[in-house]
Amino acid sequence: MIVVAIIGILAAVAIPAYQDYTTRAKVSEVITAGAACKTSVAEYYQSTGSLPVNTEQAGCSSNATPMVKSLAVDKGVITVTASDSLAAKFSTSTKNTYVLRPTATSAAAPLTWSCTGSTIEGKYLPAECRGT
Repeated sequence: MIVVAIIGILAAVAIPAYQDYTTRAKVSEVITAGAACKTSVAEYYQSTGSLPVNTEQAGCSSNATPMVKSLAVDKGVITVTASDSLAAKFSTSTKNTYVLRPTATSAAAPLTWSCTGSTIEGKYLPAECRGT
């Protein structure tokens, strides 16, 4: 009887932790899509001195994947939207975007990036994006 109670308590703790883990793993696909595009935007900036105005100019793939609904670039700002199936796992399914904003401090300096405007819950974002 005690063993059953212990297993029940462990399951009550482990199941939510596992669900968070699997959601975080799926969000990593969204983050990876943004990171690949981030490299393309940075290369474009280094070669031209200006930020790309759209996804095509940035050279980013906007193809959807099982976890990525869309990817768009607007004046260097990268917005990756999570798929509906992934967004359904969030506490609010409308909070489904990962945003990367470049900042150019000078023409010779590399771009710095922030996640300001991301609506995906902080616990699923990379550490540098939590709380921004």
